[in-house]
Amino acid sequence: MGDPAHQAPPCCCRQGAGGRAGVVGEAQGRRRPEAPGDTSPGHVVSEGGVVDELRIERAVREILEAIGEDPDRDGLKETPKRVARMYGEVVGGLHEEPDHHLQVTFDAHHDEMVMVRDIPLYSLCEHHLVPFIGRAHVAYIPGKDGRITGLSKLARLVDAYARRLQVQERLTAQVADEIERTLEPRGVLVVLEAEHLCMSMRGVRKPGSSTVTSAMRGLFRENVATRNEALQFIHRGTR
Repeated sequence: MGDPAHQAPPCCCRQGAGGRAGVVGEAQGRRRPEAPGDTSPGHVVSEGGVVDELRIERAVREILEAIGEDPDRDGLKETPKRVARMYGEVVGGLHEEPDHHLQVTFDAHHDEMVMVRDIPLYSLCEHHLVPFIGRAHVAYIPGKDGRITGLSKLARLVDAYARRLQVQERLTAQVADEIERTLEPRGVLVVLEAEHLCMSMRGVRKPGSSTVTSAMRGLFRENVATRNEALQFIHRGTR
């Protein structure tokens, strides 16, 4: 942490409806070019990505046979296709460029915290291929130019990194690093809370347990008062 004598003063966060904070007007948007998607034949195209459905179908059928099931019985006939389509959705973020969601910014002359709280989070644990489910809280303090991005873009960024095989610790850092790299803010804070089904339904079998991870950059890491203010807003929403 920095020397208190040189710390920036704590910023005030104006909280609005639905857990939003520091909501300001939008004007003068700008966008960078987007990369075209791959629409190769024989693949199902998810948002920003490509999944080979036929290979997944064959693999799922093999798994069903390996566990002693009959993949041709009524309840399982369409299961390989359903699973293939599902993977097209839940790992589609693997083929996205997440920074694409932050390319539009607005000249708002805003120098206080912006927070989006309680963003629903769904991802797949890369160790067991089962979900972890929770919510994300994302805050940033705009850079010296006072430019902001749309609130929904922060939620889309979380989704882009979550829709792939993940571990929660890496997901948390990736969201924070992308905001820091693309928006160049004075501070970033990301907190994730999630239940991991690999702990709830197998192994140690502790349903209801929650894993909390955080990533702090800039003022949120250096300034205790600024960090505490953000954490207080998060905690108010989780009571």
